[in-house]
Amino acid sequence: MTGRSEEDPFTKPIGRWSVFFYGVGHMLNDITASCWFTYLLLFLTQIGLSPRDAAIVMLSGQVADGFATIFTGELIDRFGHFKIWHAAGSLLVAISFSSVFGGCLPCSILHNDSLTLETFSYSMFAAIFNIGWAATQVSHMAMVNCISLNSTSRVALTSCRNAFTMVANLGLYAIALVVFGVIKAGSKEDTETQYRWIAYSSISIGCCFVIIFLMGTKEPRLRLDLKETCRVRIPWVYWFRKLLYYQVAMVYLLTRLVLNVSQAYLAFFVIDDLQMDQSAKALVPAIIYICSFVVSVLLQEIPWNGRRLKAYYTAGGVIWIFCGAAILLLPRNISFFMYAISVFIGIANALMMVTAISMQSVLIGAEVGGCAFVCGSLSFLDKMSCGLALYVLQSHQSTSPRTQLNNHQQSAYLSVTRYGLGLVPAFCSFVGVTVTFFMELGADGSLSKPLREPLLE
Repeated sequence: MTGRSEEDPFTKPIGRWSVFFYGVGHMLNDITASCWFTYLLLFLTQIGLSPRDAAIVMLSGQVADGFATIFTGELIDRFGHFKIWHAAGSLLVAISFSSVFGGCLPCSILHNDSLTLETFSYSMFAAIFNIGWAATQVSHMAMVNCISLNSTSRVALTSCRNAFTMVANLGLYAIALVVFGVIKAGSKEDTETQYRWIAYSSISIGCCFVIIFLMGTKEPRLRLDLKETCRVRIPWVYWFRKLLYYQVAMVYLLTRLVLNVSQAYLAFFVIDDLQMDQSAKALVPAIIYICSFVVSVLLQEIPWNGRRLKAYYTAGGVIWIFCGAAILLLPRNISFFMYAISVFIGIANALMMVTAISMQSVLIGAEVGGCAFVCGSLSFLDKMSCGLALYVLQSHQSTSPRTQLNNHQQSAYLSVTRYGLGLVPAFCSFVGVTVTFFMELGADGSLSKPLREPLLE
């Protein structure tokens, strides 16, 4: 059995071009998600919606995304065809995303500008967008486990995908910087025009990379040469009986909370709490994503095993704990330290995200008949938790008083924004590190021995 496994081409490291073509396949999702978490709440409040209504729009999208991941994962496990699901989801994202950041279409049709109708309209398009987003995400994430059985190559694919996530985020901020510089927001219509052009540009760039992915990546199901028992669809209850499933789910959920909640409140924090220059709204996130990109690329060159996954995740979590404490205590008169903090946030984000997703591959192993369900169910938990967390925080945004930490003139304030960027990610990182400590990633033998071969051919 071992000899056959070693001769199997799917246990060997895969080529760099295969990693590249796979890595760019999530660019459309990444650039639209970056816009979603960074600018949606800001956009909706700027056009007149209350913080609570803006939170309802985001929650509707997150809930739709969460349930869509479950159904998409089940259908992919039953029928396969990863690329078809990826293409269909990308098409739905491209069609609907501009309406999320555009004007209220039902309001124009019915000639009614009520806030209730606006909230309903944005919530509806947010749900449609997130259904397409979920189909693309689950199909792309599950493909990792069918492209290769080599654990190190799976981490390489994940690292490459995460690196292009950083490229997508940087691309978004470059687009936003140009649009905000060319189009000045003097009215509600100007604001809608700004974000509509950001959406159009993001969709155009993302679709180009989707085409590259579809042309360069082969359908895994058509060339996966495993035993028939490995291709049989695995029932849900099989995963629910594994302790590692719950541990990986918890780590992934907490990691996504760290990234998404911090991203949603980063722009608010640097402008409202620290009162930094407007350029900081783009510069601070750019530093984070550049550092994450560099770390993601470096992680591709490491031979991986279970112990290293746990060690690198723990390192990222500990860094985030210190960053969260620094954000909570950072006074306004030394706000420039935020640039240094952003470097460490970028490093921590990459370490945690790459290793958390790679833990899913360890859980799945060679049992690819249930890989889409695992990815879908974990994404469901991620979307629901992030949506509820942002809803709770945003619901208190307008009513929560700022608490002064000391009596100095330039002091730090504890606001909902500061809690969202500092306390929530730090607490989630702490819990994630604790759960990781008790994980047995080598229990199945999937990563029990270091992989000595080079990462890529």
